[in-house]
Amino acid sequence: MVKPGAEFGPLIGKAQGSFGLLAAPSPWLLLAQREALAKLQTEGLRGLKGCPTQLRFRQRNAPELLELELLPLGRLHPDCLPPNCEPPCPRCGRHGLTRPDDMLLDTSSLPNHLDLFRLEDFPTTMVCTERFVEACRRLGLDGVSFQGLPMK
Repeated sequence: MVKPGAEFGPLIGKAQGSFGLLAAPSPWLLLAQREALAKLQTEGLRGLKGCPTQLRFRQRNAPELLELELLPLGRLHPDCLPPNCEPPCPRCGRHGLTRPDDMLLDTSSLPNHLDLFRLEDFPTTMVCTERFVEACRRLGLDGVSFQGLPMK
């Protein structure tokens, strides 16, 4: 099923300024410079795939940015959703809720074969494992920040 906001093909457009080794120009999009992705893959992180972009830079020596694949797989735990929450729409899978400030991940829904993914019920939320965070810090990959999430 094609989710709302889905786009086909590579990320296309103009880019300017400096980018870290990782960049999140929007809450649902994560870019990595080719060298950064190669380093993360060398660390043994699971399921990392980068797709070429078609970003145009004016500057010389522009970075090669790849869009990282973020599959919608995990879910929030029902305890952090409002009581008497309507079930998700059978057609699009969305709740029609705003994302709660205090998120709690549903452990049973989390993929164990990926270190980076997005939430199925709140697809603008990217989630990564502690392994991913530790690898980024160890490798000195800049450009994004991380926030811990509890699980239940």
